[in-house]
Amino acid sequence: MIDALLRWYGREARDLPWRRTRDPWAILVSEVMLQQTQASRVVPHYERFLQRFPDPSSCAGAPAAEVLRSWSGLGYNRRALALHRAAAVIAAHGWPQDLEDLPGVGSYTAAAVASFAFGAPGLAVDTNVRRVLARTGLRVGAPTPALNQALMELGATVCTARGPRCAACPLAEDCDGPEEPAPRGPGRVRFEDTDRFVRGRVVAALAAGTALPEVDPQRLRRALDGLERDGLIERSGPRVRLPGQTVR
Repeated sequence: MIDALLRWYGREARDLPWRRTRDPWAILVSEVMLQQTQASRVVPHYERFLQRFPDPSSCAGAPAAEVLRSWSGLGYNRRALALHRAAAVIAAHGWPQDLEDLPGVGSYTAAAVASFAFGAPGLAVDTNVRRVLARTGLRVGAPTPALNQALMELGATVCTARGPRCAACPLAEDCDGPEEPAPRGPGRVRFEDTDRFVRGRVVAALAAGTALPEVDPQRLRRALDGLERDGLIERSGPRVRLPGQTVR
């Protein structure tokens, strides 16, 4: 099964920029950006971010506001602040032996960076990989970076949560097939109606130096309160800014 998967990956793998490097900083940036964000959306942000912050020192030396400005548009802005703090640790002390010691780095991200940057033989289990393993029963011992990438690629493009393309799967012969996906519940909330949407617009407006979004005052107040609580903005009276941002 593993040989078939690796052959499939050799033919079908998407050409993603973080797969062309073993630089641990670039790989850490990609893994943090890929948390809850599709690869196609990440690519342009990843390339721009690394142009501005090509190494941990350049990121650590920049104000948080500038890091947030470079991150704007990806959402989940707390990831940017965690990456900024991780850069400061790396710039000051080097890469830790246990990557989970870095701010914002959990077990999956640590395993992925260890595998793709340092060649460590560990399994990096994200949601996609967990799904592939559960459906196929595939057992892996100490996977190579290529096998980790292949498992992730299969889960992201073929063995998906909804509408899996079983006919295109290299492991189909040994797979019992996916369980039926749970039906979507009625009354699903549109993203534009959520507080997270307003939070993102607030950060984008501050990064661009434009006015705060015109939304319902209660939604705006909830967004500002949450952003301040998470350390993503600073408030002084009516003035709102990104951390360390100069207000003119």
